[in-house]
Amino acid sequence: MERLVDVAPGVRLWAEDVAGPGEPLLLVMDADASGRYWPDALVARLAERHHVILYDHRDTGRSTWAFDDQPYSVGDLAVDAVMVLDAFAVSRAHVVGTGMGGEIAQLLLLDHPDRLLSATVLGSTVLGGNTALPGPDPALVRMWAEVDDPRDDRAELAWRVTHRELLCGPGVPFDLLAARALEQRVIDHTGHHLPPSAHVHAERTGPERAAELATVAIPTLVVEAPDDPVLPPPHAEHLARAIPGARLVRVPGMGHAITPDLAAPLAATVLDHTTAARGVGQRVAQRERCSGRQVP
Repeated sequence: MERLVDVAPGVRLWAEDVAGPGEPLLLVMDADASGRYWPDALVARLAERHHVILYDHRDTGRSTWAFDDQPYSVGDLAVDAVMVLDAFAVSRAHVVGTGMGGEIAQLLLLDHPDRLLSATVLGSTVLGGNTALPGPDPALVRMWAEVDDPRDDRAELAWRVTHRELLCGPGVPFDLLAARALEQRVIDHTGHHLPPSAHVHAERTGPERAAELATVAIPTLVVEAPDDPVLPPPHAEHLARAIPGARLVRVPGMGHAITPDLAAPLAATVLDHTTAARGVGQRVAQRERCSGRQVP
């Protein structure tokens, strides 16, 4: 089921839920990326145990594109995620965030822990970043400088496929035809081929919030992608150390983008975590009830 969610005056987000048994699970995509980038195979595997919700950030996909008129921060995008849960009448959910979506998941852990059952963070680093750790592949940095260059629809599709090949990394064979079909699907879903780039300009959370991660009590999984060309190891390990009790699990062959080849092992990793977190969440809710707090 698809719907539009009002998150600010004149700003709507496209969202979709995939009905499934069990607790809700919210998927939060990377910067400048539509929710349509989540592999169908991954969504289907997760929906075997969860009610899965995905959506387009502002300035991506079918959501409102208006950053120049209504600028916002990544913190605002975290509030958007909460409003998507509200739109589907979800009081608590597991959240899975990739890339910037992982940053949003960290902000949810800090600012909205009462809305989370668990968090899974992949392709991300600790809030505020860490300049002492390895940076992105220079080839990607060069491509990012071209993101707003004028291109017709055919050239834009070719640019996106090349960009995706770099994001996937060398861990698994690159399927050119599948990547081309995915990028065309995202363009068709959006309704135009203009490149999304607003999130590059959105204000980011400062490193001062990184210390707050030591207060997190929600079960958290950090997925390490050994072939991530954007935030290579040890970014994931550094993040896992910052969150008490966080588990670090490596998915062999994984890069920054999630390929269909890795849908099965990634889904298994996430589902193991959400299953383990269910008991923890029930105990936390029971303690809150006993202390007199209202728990949905």
